[in-house]
Amino acid sequence: MEGDHRWFKVLPGMLLCALLWGSAFPSLKTVYGIWESDGLELGLADYWWFAGVRFTIAGIVLLLIARNPWPEIRQSSKRRLLGLSLTQTFGQYLLFYLAVAVASGSLTGLLASSGSFWWVLLAPLLAGAPKPSRSQWFALLLGGFGITLATAAPGAGAGRPLLGALLMIGATGLGAVGVIEFGKLGRGIGARAATGFSLSTGGLLLLLCGASSFPRAAELMSPPVILITCWLCIVSAAAFALWNFLSTKHPVPLLAGYRFLIPLCGMTESLIFLEGETAGWGLISGAVLVVVSLVMMQRAKSRGR
Repeated sequence: MEGDHRWFKVLPGMLLCALLWGSAFPSLKTVYGIWESDGLELGLADYWWFAGVRFTIAGIVLLLIARNPWPEIRQSSKRRLLGLSLTQTFGQYLLFYLAVAVASGSLTGLLASSGSFWWVLLAPLLAGAPKPSRSQWFALLLGGFGITLATAAPGAGAGRPLLGALLMIGATGLGAVGVIEFGKLGRGIGARAATGFSLSTGGLLLLLCGASSFPRAAELMSPPVILITCWLCIVSAAAFALWNFLSTKHPVPLLAGYRFLIPLCGMTESLIFLEGETAGWGLISGAVLVVVSLVMMQRAKSRGR
């Protein structure tokens, strides 16, 4: 496959992506904690409205700083762009925000790893990638067992781990489809333009889903929540743009192998910054198995090349 395969070229960018994305888990849980301490009764529309605010702003910012976004968007496949928006932003975060609401930040952070498993399964069907080898199938089974252990005994502050796990796995599956859709856009559109379109369009759709929460905007967006929202907008714009940029410089299957950094950062940052969350034996054991399985899949890809 074309692109730079050297680990010292890939690792710094992927680590920065992982730290940015990982910070979203404790940030979201902090916002939900603020709403709870304020005595607000929340519904699905509130979570989706909040997600819509974040991604719409992030997308607009990216479009403003992109070099020449509108000609690039006009000449690109509208079907591919819409597919990117519906999967990478709208569908993924429709489920993601609910997952973080019902389960712990550390568990949902670890379950972000399932995006790599989805890639191995979906890429042969949607992108013409090679079918999983025996070693990759074994890694998938090992990772699935690790996710099961983590969900069974995630530790204190877990909330509703089974429901959160199902929502998170569904969210990462849609995210994996989004990566494949971006790869099909071709080189006629830059990473910032494509990501800005995806985030802003998907964000507007999320706002529509949460339209009933507009009258509560002043209640939901207190000053601390506004500050966290600004940070989350930066995370969205920077991490997605960097990820999509990296996908133009390095083979996407190679990048997917480094995605084990995202769940590690999400889990670790949640355990550090969120009070009341501790790691149970299942979360620790599951994290070890998940990381081992992701490394195994990466090595299997290297041998395949």
